[in-house]
Amino acid sequence: MPTSWPTASELMSARPVSLAPDSPISAALGLMRSQGIHEIPVLRRSRLLGMITFESIARRSSRSLATKVEHLLVLPPLLSPSTPFPDLAEQLLAAGLRAAPVVGRRGELLGIVSRTDLVRALPRLGALLTREAPAVEAIAGPASEIVSENDLCRQLYGRLRSLEEHPFPVVDRKGRLVGAVGIADLGRALWRPLVGGKRDPRATRSALEVKVGSIMHAPAVTIPAGRPWTEAARRMAEERVSSIFVVDAGRPSRVLSQADLLNFVVGRTRPQPAKARVEDVYVEITGLRGTADPALFAEIDAVVARGLRRLARYAQPTLLSLHFAPHATHRTNDLTVEARMHTNRGIYYASHTGWNLLAGVSVLLEDLTAQARRVRETRAKRRPGSRRVPPVDETAAEDPDLERRIRAATGDDDSEE
Repeated sequence: MPTSWPTASELMSARPVSLAPDSPISAALGLMRSQGIHEIPVLRRSRLLGMITFESIARRSSRSLATKVEHLLVLPPLLSPSTPFPDLAEQLLAAGLRAAPVVGRRGELLGIVSRTDLVRALPRLGALLTREAPAVEAIAGPASEIVSENDLCRQLYGRLRSLEEHPFPVVDRKGRLVGAVGIADLGRALWRPLVGGKRDPRATRSALEVKVGSIMHAPAVTIPAGRPWTEAARRMAEERVSSIFVVDAGRPSRVLSQADLLNFVVGRTRPQPAKARVEDVYVEITGLRGTADPALFAEIDAVVARGLRRLARYAQPTLLSLHFAPHATHRTNDLTVEARMHTNRGIYYASHTGWNLLAGVSVLLEDLTAQARRVRETRAKRRPGSRRVPPVDETAAEDPDLERRIRAATGDDDSEE
């Protein structure tokens, strides 16, 4: 790893705001609004207990605002001052948080490192990541969740997890981008104090009946397709936003979030072993956190592991991002699964829509494997004196000894080309 990577002590915000465990939710919300933050560390006599997050509050909006924050704590990763930039990015992504605490040897809180801190440093670190500057659309996610300015806020509440990842683009009747709505905007609709000094109401149903256009922030920050990713990171830092929209003829086509940029960093900085192994692949799953069925993740992991073993015959995977986006309709249970795979031969994308979640993941990995196979075969044909790479039987039993004998017979050793 390059020695010039900045560390947590260089990037963190020192002396962050904090709360006592018996502080009410209303105090946490007030700090989040005034400071523009989403996570606050909770301390008891300088000892870190956990963090209170905007998402944990929003998911329990029926609770009284007098509820103590200690009842809604989440356990963040604990970062050391010497943790380098790539490890910081990976730990924030793995935890699904926007920020994490930096602690000293005695467990004392030294500061907070956020996604914003990391993205702010990205433009000057571009040379450490790649010699080329991929365009924003190459690492941005699809703008699959678009809302109308006339939609009601209650329609956003069911997509709270996706809204926490990045704001949704808001369009008018002609599909033109007019603004953006994020989880902080929704929070202003959920918790609005009554006039006359009365306590905040617990009835969120009426608060959610307002139109999205009345709470969105405008104008949305945009960037044309074809611009380098470093320019997008610089604009995010300048505008102090967590996402930027890639537009085409005034319409949002893709969304580049802080998480997308950090995923790109993790994919470019993870070490590539001499032989591809499933254990070395970083897998990120978004859109499903909070599910009531823990076995679902185990089933997804099994499908992903099988698919990665097949894909590893043609390229060395380093990072796989899966995003699940349920469709906002009562007439169907369809959902769209988007995949982005970082390998030693490039970045591959795939998308699938259907009602069967596991089947969708399986189809995506088959598509990614087919893309990697085509790239490998094309490069093999271009090499002077090379012969055609024999196809691998995808239905063969996953027997390491059998695979070794097949590769020895065909000369396919999965080595770097």
